[in-house]
Amino acid sequence: MQRILSMFLGLTLAMGVTAGCTKQRISAEKAIAATLISDEQEEDLGKQVKQELETKEKIKYVQDPAVVEYVRSLSAPIIRQANKDRPGVKWKINVIDDPKTVNAFATPGGYLYVYTGLILAADTEAELAGVMAHEAGHVVGRHSARAMVNQLGLQAVTQAALGKNPGAVATIATQLVGGGAMLAHGRGEELEADEYGARYASGASHDPRGLITFFQKLQEQQGGDGPGFMKWLSTHPANKDRIANIQKIIAEKKLRGSNNSPGGLPAIKQKLGAK
Repeated sequence: MQRILSMFLGLTLAMGVTAGCTKQRISAEKAIAATLISDEQEEDLGKQVKQELETKEKIKYVQDPAVVEYVRSLSAPIIRQANKDRPGVKWKINVIDDPKTVNAFATPGGYLYVYTGLILAADTEAELAGVMAHEAGHVVGRHSARAMVNQLGLQAVTQAALGKNPGAVATIATQLVGGGAMLAHGRGEELEADEYGARYASGASHDPRGLITFFQKLQEQQGGDGPGFMKWLSTHPANKDRIANIQKIIAEKKLRGSNNSPGGLPAIKQKLGAK
């Protein structure tokens, strides 16, 4: 099975290189991942990674119910949009208590993690929603599952989903918290997640340009607030071409969204101790 997967991935990569068909390559790889890794296996894998994050990496969740409910309420209409493209995902939204780390990530099975540092860095609900919508796009596109298979191999990933490969799960969790390359996505995957993110944010009535302004803000502040501040930007590198592509998507698809205000964000930031 691993040999078959490698053959298919090699073929789709060749297609992308020789014909410039990045979208076709991503679609082909997504179909392969869906065939070889079931939704149930992704759910089990996400659950295993979550347990590892909690027990070995010692991540701490926010205990204030008002903060948790705010993030989950903000994500709810985004998830409804994502479910149109990939129904059946059992989404779980988790808020990690780490104000020094501006980050968010998603793992297979619909596990979406938002750091309090990201909440504190956002100025509008559209910015926070844009990042969460982008991460939801990675789940819909099966990007994380494919990245794991490419890094560890199909057998290791499926064994991890069954709880039979704790070493692989530990490696994944360490990379997630440490900002390593385990779940780093290629340019094509990031562009696809950007498109999903813009559509989902707009569908949830947020200004889809929120992701753009958040990228721009992080770029301006890069290097000025400690080693953990730029974690999300380090794993989701943005440049002028990528920002221009998001703007193009918004224009071509006529995406709109009226919510570009702080909304309830200032009150939540105050609860988190923002100065």
